Amino acid sequence: MASGECNCGAVAFEIAGDLSGVFVCHCSICRRATGSNGVAVVVAGNDAFRWIRGEDHIATWKKPDANWQMWFCRTCGSPVPGVNDETRMFVPAALIRQGGESLKVIHHIWVDSKAEWDEIGDSGKQHREAFEG
Repeated sequence: MASGECNCGAVAFEIAGDLSGVFVCHCSICRRATGSNGVAVVVAGNDAFRWIRGEDHIATWKKPDANWQMWFCRTCGSPVPGVNDETRMFVPAALIRQGGESLKVIHHIWVDSKAEWDEIGDSGKQHREAFEG
C-alpha cells in the first residue's frame, strides 16, 4: 500500500498493491507545466487508487490545442493525481509519502523532446516518443 498527499495536505490518496516504477515524461508540455525537466509519475490502476480527502480541492487545466491536462491542489498548487484514461491514474511520484521507498525510474518518454540542458543519468529505458506499457 502506498499513500501520499500534496504540500499542504488538503489532497490525500492511497494506492493498493505494489507500484511498478517511475515514468518521466520529458516533453515540452510537461516541462512548462512543472518548470523542470519534465514530470515524474507512477501509474496506478483506477481500481487500486482511492482518494482519502480533498477531491473538492482539485482544479484542472486542459491545454486547448492538445489532448493533455494537469490536475493540481487549489490551495498549495502541488500537482496531484489525475485520470489518464478509463483504467489508469497518473500519480506525481514526489507526492508519495509511504510505500514508494524502493521506486526507481524505469522509463523516460518523449526523450527526443527533452531540453538541451537535461542529462538523463539513470538506468531507466529511454523512448524517443510515448511508451505504452
